[in-house]
Amino acid sequence: MIRFLKRQQRYWQLYLLALIPFTLVLLFSYMPMYGILLAFKDYSIKRGILGGKWVGLKYFNQLFTIPNFPLILRNTIVLSLESMVIGFPFPILLALAFNEIANRHTRKVLQTVSFAPFFISTVVVVSIIFQMFSYRYGVVNTIIKALGGDSVNFLGIAGFFRPAYIISGIWQGAGYSSILYISALSAVDVTLYDAAAIDGASRLQKVLNVDIPCIMPTIVITLILNVGNILSIGFEKAYLLQNPVNYKYSEIIATYVYKTGIEQAQFSFATAVGLFNSVVNCIMLILVNTIVGKISETSLF
Repeated sequence: MIRFLKRQQRYWQLYLLALIPFTLVLLFSYMPMYGILLAFKDYSIKRGILGGKWVGLKYFNQLFTIPNFPLILRNTIVLSLESMVIGFPFPILLALAFNEIANRHTRKVLQTVSFAPFFISTVVVVSIIFQMFSYRYGVVNTIIKALGGDSVNFLGIAGFFRPAYIISGIWQGAGYSSILYISALSAVDVTLYDAAAIDGASRLQKVLNVDIPCIMPTIVITLILNVGNILSIGFEKAYLLQNPVNYKYSEIIATYVYKTGIEQAQFSFATAVGLFNSVVNCIMLILVNTIVGKISETSLF
C-alpha cells in the first residue's frame, strides 16, 4: 500500500488537473439528481424538497392519463426519428466531401462556412425562418410573386413545422458534427489509399471501400448515442416555431415540461415528465448498444 501511494505521488499534477473536470461533473451532473425527489413528492416552495408530502407515483399516473399525452409522445418520437434519419447522413457526407478536396485553403474555407451556422442562436435561426417564409415580406413569397404566383402562408400550414425544424437543424449542425468524422478520416492509414490506387480504384471506390469502413466505428458509436437521446429534443426551436395551427405537430415533451414546470409552476409534475423522458432514453441506449454489440464489434460498453 505504501509503495502504491509513493508511486501515485509521481503523477500528482495529473490528478490535480483531473480534479477540475471531476468537480464540474460532480456539481452540475450528479448533485442536481437530488431534485429527482420532486417527482415523488408534493412539492411546495415553502416546505422545500424534503418537507414535501411523499405521493409515490401520483404524478406519473397523472402523466399517463392526460388526454394529449399520446399526441405529445408521438410528436416527440416522430420528430426525433425524422431528424435522425434525414440529418444523420449529412455530416458524414460533408466530411467525405471535404476529405476529397485537395486544395488545403479551399477545404478550410468551406469547413469554416459550414461550421459557422453552429454559432447562431436558436432565436436568430427561427427569426431567419420567419423572414424567409413570411406571408407578406418573406424572401420565398417575394420570389413566388415575381414569377407570377400567389403568396403562400407557409407559417399557417401545420405540416410546415417539421420540415422547417429538420432542415434548419441540418443547416445549423451538420458542419459542427462533421468535425468528428473529419478527425476519424485523418487517422486513416495512407497505405490503404496507395493500395487502392494500385488496384485501379476510382475516387468513389476509395470512399466506399476505404473511407467508410475506416470510420464505421465512429458512425456506429454516434448512432448509438443519437438513439439514446431519442426523446431529448431541445424545446427552444419547437417552442418558438409553435403556434395554434401546428400544435398537433409541434407539442413535444420538452415544450410540455417547460409549460407545466415554468409557466404553470407544477414542479413535481414537470420533474416526473422529465424523469420519464430520461428513463426511456436510458433504456433505449442500453437496448441499442446491446443489439449493435451482438451484430458488430463496436459498442459503447
